[in-house]
Amino acid sequence: MSTALSYGQDKSVALKDSTAVKKQKIEIEYTDEGFEFKTSDEKYALHIESRLQFRFSTPSDLNPVTYDEIYSEKETVFKINRARLKVGGHAYKPWLKYYWEYEVSAGNLMDFRVMIEKYSFFKIKVGQWKTYYNRERVISSGKQQMADRSILTRPFTLDRQQGIEFYGRINPSKFADITYHASILTGTGRGSTENDDEHLMYVGRLQYNFMGRELSFTGSDLAYHDDFTGLIAVAGTTNRSPYTRFSQAGGGQLVGFEDGVDGQYKVNQFLLETAFMYRGLSWQNEFHTKEIYDYVNDQTTNLKGAYFQSGYFFHSIWPKFPKPLEVAARYAYYIPNTHLSNNLEEEFVLAFNWFFNGHRNKLTSEVTYFNFQDQTGIYDNGLRFRVQWDISF
Repeated sequence: MSTALSYGQDKSVALKDSTAVKKQKIEIEYTDEGFEFKTSDEKYALHIESRLQFRFSTPSDLNPVTYDEIYSEKETVFKINRARLKVGGHAYKPWLKYYWEYEVSAGNLMDFRVMIEKYSFFKIKVGQWKTYYNRERVISSGKQQMADRSILTRPFTLDRQQGIEFYGRINPSKFADITYHASILTGTGRGSTENDDEHLMYVGRLQYNFMGRELSFTGSDLAYHDDFTGLIAVAGTTNRSPYTRFSQAGGGQLVGFEDGVDGQYKVNQFLLETAFMYRGLSWQNEFHTKEIYDYVNDQTTNLKGAYFQSGYFFHSIWPKFPKPLEVAARYAYYIPNTHLSNNLEEEFVLAFNWFFNGHRNKLTSEVTYFNFQDQTGIYDNGLRFRVQWDISF
């Protein structure tokens, strides 16, 4: 009897010990991702970051979408353009990572994802995030070179989608250094948990890293790359849904397209992209094509566009030039329908960035000139001035 009791007691104690959570000391430090909390064994980590973006713009803030919208009404704007809360880290293992991002001002859950990154050549991501298609959209709004993205974003971005992605880097630091992303997504936009039919969105991106060095998704050469670091990438996507465009708000329509029914629009897109950074000089550009087939009205529309963007810290060649100051410029053009003449939209931007603490605390001012052509061949144009303060803490 006493032996059985002793055995039972030992078993109970062992079970209790095995299910108990081992207490760990929490280490706290401030990093470039905000406040980080992690256990002493480094199995668990959590970082919390807040970001605010204040913007003044005149005579308006939004990019004009059509010829008739080039600031026909003057509305000077001062607003909190973005207010984000970011939480991320890893749990159980350093390679089991998580991240979510919330837009406080709009009340939108932007990102939520879990990443399995045990092997550099093969990683898996599930949840919702900005689709890895083009560089301009993937770069965070807090790490951009300009106050905002180009006029190409509205017609060509895939924005945030839900699904699964496989990605990785092959042959790192070698001549054939390749980064790839392959995604299977719902294809119905942010916040949409199901597809409208059996057709999913498929996205692929293949990136060649020059000379075995991978360029991070950030604007401006704040790292002052002593070694030339660049990329050339191609990407493609196909999707069938009720939408012809996507944005932070979800699915929507380009100008000239009616609200769609399930599976109405078949969209095929292709991208060619280049980027590099070297000793304070940065460059990036994208060429886009897009084909939209309307199953209801039996018609095809082709779109194309491109942008070219560069920035430089002139302190590198002129020591008297302020070190925190970067000068940047961008040219973009967009053709809403290649089958029509006289429908060209252009954007010219000159920007100045003053970095107090990298992208975590910076002031941006820019002047933008828009030039739109209507179907009669007549041009209209307009100027916009913006000042933006972006700060993370």
